[in-house]
Amino acid sequence: MPPKKRNSGAAQNKEMKLSIKHASPENPDLTLSIEKHKEKDADFVTLCQSLQVTDAVCDRAWTIWKAVQASVDKVPDTQKRLWGACLFVAVIDLEVASFTFTQIQKAVDLNVKQFLGLLKKMDVNLDTISTKVNSAVTRLEKKYDVSRALYQRFEKTCSKIYAVDSEAKGKEILRSCWTMFLLAKGRALQMEDDLVISFHLMVCVLEFFIRRCPPSLLQPLYQSAISTGQSPPTRTSRRNQSKAKPRQAPQEVDVQLLETLCKENDCSVEEVKSVYQTSFSAFLDSMSLSGTWDLPQATDLNKQYEELYFKSRDFDSRLFLDNDETLLTPKVEPMQVERTPRKNLPEEDVVLIPPQTPVRAAMNSIAQLRVDLTSSGDQPSANLAVYFKNCTVDPTEEVLQRVESLGQLFSQRFGEAVGPRCVGLGKQRFTLGIRLYYRVMESMLKSEEKRLSVQNFSKLLNDSTFHTSLLACALEVVMATYGGSTLKNGGYSNGGVPVETDLCFPWILDVFQLTAFDFYKVIESFIKAEPSLSKDIVKHLERCEHLIMETIAWRADSPLFELLKRTREEGPVEQAEPPATLNQPLQHNHTAADLYLSPVRPSSRPLPAAESTAPPSSQPPTPASHQTPRHPKSNSLSLFYKKLYRLAYMRLKMLYTQLLTSHPELEPIMWTLFQHTLQNEYELMRDRHLDQLMMSAMYAICKVKNVDLRFKTIVTAYKNMPNTNQETFKHVLIREGQYDSIIVFYNLVFMQKLKTNILQYASPRPPTLSPIPHIPRSPYKFPNSPLRVPGSNNVYISPMKSPTRMSPGVMTPRTRILVSIGESFGTSDKFQKINAMVNSSDRSLKRSLDMSSAPNPLKRLRFDVEGQDEADGSKPGEDSRLIQKLAEIGSTRTRMQEQKMKDDAESKKDKP
Repeated sequence: MPPKKRNSGAAQNKEMKLSIKHASPENPDLTLSIEKHKEKDADFVTLCQSLQVTDAVCDRAWTIWKAVQASVDKVPDTQKRLWGACLFVAVIDLEVASFTFTQIQKAVDLNVKQFLGLLKKMDVNLDTISTKVNSAVTRLEKKYDVSRALYQRFEKTCSKIYAVDSEAKGKEILRSCWTMFLLAKGRALQMEDDLVISFHLMVCVLEFFIRRCPPSLLQPLYQSAISTGQSPPTRTSRRNQSKAKPRQAPQEVDVQLLETLCKENDCSVEEVKSVYQTSFSAFLDSMSLSGTWDLPQATDLNKQYEELYFKSRDFDSRLFLDNDETLLTPKVEPMQVERTPRKNLPEEDVVLIPPQTPVRAAMNSIAQLRVDLTSSGDQPSANLAVYFKNCTVDPTEEVLQRVESLGQLFSQRFGEAVGPRCVGLGKQRFTLGIRLYYRVMESMLKSEEKRLSVQNFSKLLNDSTFHTSLLACALEVVMATYGGSTLKNGGYSNGGVPVETDLCFPWILDVFQLTAFDFYKVIESFIKAEPSLSKDIVKHLERCEHLIMETIAWRADSPLFELLKRTREEGPVEQAEPPATLNQPLQHNHTAADLYLSPVRPSSRPLPAAESTAPPSSQPPTPASHQTPRHPKSNSLSLFYKKLYRLAYMRLKMLYTQLLTSHPELEPIMWTLFQHTLQNEYELMRDRHLDQLMMSAMYAICKVKNVDLRFKTIVTAYKNMPNTNQETFKHVLIREGQYDSIIVFYNLVFMQKLKTNILQYASPRPPTLSPIPHIPRSPYKFPNSPLRVPGSNNVYISPMKSPTRMSPGVMTPRTRILVSIGESFGTSDKFQKINAMVNSSDRSLKRSLDMSSAPNPLKRLRFDVEGQDEADGSKPGEDSRLIQKLAEIGSTRTRMQEQKMKDDAESKKDKP
């Protein structure tokens, strides 16, 4: 029977305050020195005292507040709340454990979402929130979302289990059960934000409590669910009655009761049993609760939970029980549900479907996956065995050995990430992955047999990379189904910053030591071969593909660079993807077999003509008899670049639409520079992100076209785009082992590498524009583009421009410096470092016209000074106005070229 003594929320808060000292860092000087902080605001110092922070934290938080106060004054937050946010940032940066997240929330009267929102508003200068703080905030927000979803499900489930006759008794049961669950989750799981495993653990805790409650406290369903012989304890079984007769120890788990709970909550009995027999049983042993009918005392549970709470320093999840304001979020009104209209029904008859909760959605997805794989086995089917035997070299033994070894590796790494007692859960998920792996492989081979009219797939089925990639993709589907289709933003650790341990993509690539470029080859064929994949899983795999193209495939050790190097050596006719094909729809017949056997397998189509923007090869082709035979065309590289260009253009267009709709003529120019960089300067992508080159190309064209667009404006808009991470613009590789902001990357790397090319766009004869990639949706139409006269093919009208005198060589490396100036992400000392780096660079600024005198040295970069936007401090004059006129003339020519290409494409479509 639940203990009569219960701790109220007030009692918990009192106990919490008494425990603060024990939670402080092991530092003899825990008292803030008032004398050292006389110059600071007295209320700020008082707040620091109440939270028992150190002098270092106080100084650091005050410095942060002074830096952001002017920028954050516009938002409706009090000064005290801003101080609290600054203290939180300082504690994380300095790695000093002074207070918990709940304590700082209560000190400034903010709930979780409000506090995290204030932190994001603080980062207006883009240097307030460090990588360390951002990682902590992300972990905290994810843990809160999972905890809130679990508590909502816990409350709903308990209302169906218990039939209590008083509110006090109901709260007593809920408090003990919820606290025990929090304690079990904190001790058994390393990943407390794993929704599915946490929920399975909750079911185990509920089973434990139900068996020990008198039948009078239970609903009829659960009274009858308890197995015979599992009678509830009587009063004589209470712990304080030591003279009571010994009772027969309960069974480890009541299978019948557990099955009822699983059925009511749509979860797998097999998986919950596994959690019970490993993680939960070990937890009961640690609490000395195994083999006893006793329930733990509430005071014992609270004391042990507080040890975990103060160790983690995050929010106190017990406060969900009290509806504490720090954990509340705005509730959705009952009528704000999804509306599913049906044909021929009036508005009042529209069917209302309540939105799924996170737990319900996860359980449904898992159940659907398990149903889909019911007919599939964890061994090769008879059909697969036939395909294996038809091979010149039978791959059966190798396939089985590979599956076994990778299965052991997967389970081991799963246990390391989730918890040492969760290896068995890893094996269960691997089994599901194996079933999907064999099923998709068979489907692929049937399609290949139909396409090629062959049955011998020896080369493909003996390719270890193909099998590992296919198995990894199957496991990613399983992991995404259990984990809610989440991914790591960026996909890798920048500059040695540790990435949190979790199971999000690309975790599976790291487990199998599989390169992202090899993994990408199987994604599209996998989706086509498995029609039962849900819409969310298909989107997840597509996002994985995008993440690979954005950054993961560009890791320094990627085979992509070797392929690109080989392609460049072959000459201009062997480009990764000719720009001339960009405006054609993305249509190809390549399957996974083609991509994994490429470039070993020759291309089935003729080599593309040399109609591209790439410079001609400096070495003339020589007869094959005197040279090493040329490598066949790489289908995998060609398709990769086709998809890369389309993704790159979509990202550029999305950002461009937010910032530069008043300058439609700039979009094709920006795309041309961006595309040129990806094709010819692909080394700039090594250990970097696609969006870093995109933002740099956008800034460079605006700079050369005299359009006022600052990097701070670009990154502010960039943060609002989907699938972005602040580390993309805050933590960019500059040189080996050295990272800095996107501005420093642009000044020292991007602009230095592409300066000559960038300046060409300001000349009277700019480079030929790259075709706009064909996107499967309505193309963006510029309102100011030249219009075609109705009834004609090649007659256009556009606004008349005033004649402008052209002057050759308007912009040269001498007359124009393209560095990013007039802005910063932080203080001026960052730019002193830039100056030192520029002066120490091996590159020198060269004059293109007058070689008789040395160029003006880049003595100092001036920022945010009116009229001084040049590195040498010069003010814009007649040359700038002339450049603007030239840009206007060039824009008309650009728009006409673009419209003509569009019309030509449309006319081709119209022809039968």
